[in-house]
Amino acid sequence: MAIILKSPGEIEAMKEAGRLSAAVLREVGARCVPGVSTLELDEFAEDYIRSHGGTPTFKGYGGFPGSLCASINEQIVHGIPSSTVKLKDGDIISIDIGATVDGWAGDNAWTYAVGKVSPEKKQLLKVTEECLWAGISAARPGNRLGDIGHAVQSVAKRAGMGVVRDYTGHGIGRDMHEEPLVPNFGFRHTGIKLEPGMVLAIEPMITLGTHRTHVMRDGWLVVTQDGKPAAHFEKTVAITEEGPVLVSVEPDRKRPL
Repeated sequence: MAIILKSPGEIEAMKEAGRLSAAVLREVGARCVPGVSTLELDEFAEDYIRSHGGTPTFKGYGGFPGSLCASINEQIVHGIPSSTVKLKDGDIISIDIGATVDGWAGDNAWTYAVGKVSPEKKQLLKVTEECLWAGISAARPGNRLGDIGHAVQSVAKRAGMGVVRDYTGHGIGRDMHEEPLVPNFGFRHTGIKLEPGMVLAIEPMITLGTHRTHVMRDGWLVVTQDGKPAAHFEKTVAITEEGPVLVSVEPDRKRPL
C-alpha cells in the first residue's frame, strides 16, 4: 500500500481533527484521579468529541468498543474501558484517543500520573515524553524513517529502559492507520526517505523492563511480559519543507520543535 502524501491545504484541514483530539485528551487527563472508572472517562470523551462536531475515531474500529484506550501500569496499549476498572493512587494510565472531523482522523496519547506515583514511574513518564520529542525532531525532509526510530531508541537506551517493538506508530490521514509503519527503534539513515506531505503518528511505548509483550484474552489489551510499568505518548506530526509541524495540538499549547 502506497504512502499518501497530503497537500498543505489537506494538512491544514487535518489540524481541525488534531485540535479536537488534543483538547479531549487534555480534558480526559484532568479527570484521571483516584476512584474514577475508565468507562466514566470513555463516556466523557465520547460526549466531548460529539458535542464539538467530531466523531470518535476509535469507536467500532476493528470492533473496538470504546472511544478511547485506557491502559494502566503494566498495560501498554488497547485497554478497553470498563466500569469495574477504577484508578488508584499511584497508578499511571495511558489515554490514547482520536477524533475524526470532516473525514480526517486525529490521533494522540499521553500517560498521566494518578495521585502520587513512585519515583520510578515519574522517571518513566519523563523519559517516554523525551523519546516522543526526540522522534518528532527527527521527522524532517531528507531524513529517513530509521532516524525517527533511532532517536526514540537512543533516549530510552540511555535511561536503561525498554522499547516496545511489537507495536509502532503509523501514517494517518482519512484512515487512522496508513502507510508507513513508524517503529520506535532502528538505525540512522535507513528506511524510506521522509518527504514533505507525509503525516505520521509518532508514538513511543517505553517500559521499565523488557520490551516483550503479551496480548490478553480479550484480544485487545497488550501488557508487558514481565509485569513492569509502561508508558505511551503520541502526537500526529506533518513533515513539511520547514520541518515537523504538530497536527494534534491546541493553538495555545504548541511546543517549539
